[in-house]
Amino acid sequence: KMLKGIPPIISPELMHALMSMGHGDTLVIADGNFPAASVAATNNRRLIQASGVGCAEMLDAILQLFPLDEYDKPNAISVMEVVPGDKNSLETPPIWSKFDAIAKKAEGDWVKLRPVERFQFYKEAKEAFCVIATSETAIYANVILKKGIIKPKSQ
Repeated sequence: KMLKGIPPIISPELMHALMSMGHGDTLVIADGNFPAASVAATNNRRLIQASGVGCAEMLDAILQLFPLDEYDKPNAISVMEVVPGDKNSLETPPIWSKFDAIAKKAEGDWVKLRPVERFQFYKEAKEAFCVIATSETAIYANVILKKGIIKPKSQ
């Protein structure tokens, strides 16, 4: 199961999904509160279990292998927007700063987190290639990634 350069939290099932995805396909990294199974089941999408793993850890591992979509920069990485009832006590979820740092380290300063209204986020998640169910306990730790391309070395 161990390979050089592949983070050990990337399971064979997840590696297969990442390699099967094409440009413009999306995946969801879901926290422990997200309805991962029912969202994945809606359109017969893949549900990949990542028990014992957090969303930031999974994001870091995936972005070591997965290019974000530079042709659709505003939608390359999306997070679930804080609902109005939580905005008074939680303006910006602390985990978002981790996500931002991880994404910028992997892809550069062009990456910006796109907050998406809760029910729109669910709608977009139902169209994802796969949903990765983590054990993350932080709230608002759900992420949608849009796959980009890897350009030939000569360009």
